[in-house]
Amino acid sequence: MTSKPLSGSAAIAALPRNRLLGEFSLWSADLANMETDLKRIEPLVDLHHIDVADARFTPGFLFFPDFVARIAKATAKPIHVHLMVEGEIVEEQTRQFIEAGADLISVHAENGEAGLRAVGLARKLGAEAGVVLRLETPVSAIKPFIDHVAFVTLLGTSIGVKGQSLSDRACDRLLEARDLLKQSGREDQIILAADGGIREQTVPLLRKAGAQTVVLGSLAFGDKDLAGRIAWLHGLESGVA
Repeated sequence: MTSKPLSGSAAIAALPRNRLLGEFSLWSADLANMETDLKRIEPLVDLHHIDVADARFTPGFLFFPDFVARIAKATAKPIHVHLMVEGEIVEEQTRQFIEAGADLISVHAENGEAGLRAVGLARKLGAEAGVVLRLETPVSAIKPFIDHVAFVTLLGTSIGVKGQSLSDRACDRLLEARDLLKQSGREDQIILAADGGIREQTVPLLRKAGAQTVVLGSLAFGDKDLAGRIAWLHGLESGVA
């Protein structure tokens, strides 16, 4: 069992803000050898990203609380759970995954008032909260959440499907989100994340558009020189490697 120095909102507040973060999606790990993959990436990852899907909001099922509880015992790094679920279960899922060890729960703006209640619940339980937008949803949908979250994540591909190319709208949407955060006065308190379509050629573009973390899947897990890949990632400034 691995001891975590910080958990919940304190773990998220302690994330570096002077460089692009490395957020690793465990959907792309070796699911049959998860503990081995966790040990391999532990020195390099800033936070783990775990997608949870109910097969209604998205095309298929992904992850569950007991699995997250096991992962939480094997890492000292923060865990970010992205809930891709319908609104009627989002609050209960928020509770279950925080109890399992999640430090940050992100819900979809498309969940509306249920999503806002889930954000409030996450913070009440000592975790941090975030909001996510589908590619098809207007960026303005984050407005009701801005005062209550620490992460804003914009999907750059259609939800719940691997291997897609980055949408040509993704960077403009990040710029729009960054402008909304500036207008709210919370630009320095909220981390802007890009998820989907993460490739070597797209990361500098996303960084230039304002992304402070990118959700890495095969770009990280499929790279033999993982340390070199993360050094490259951390060296990106203003979209220039």
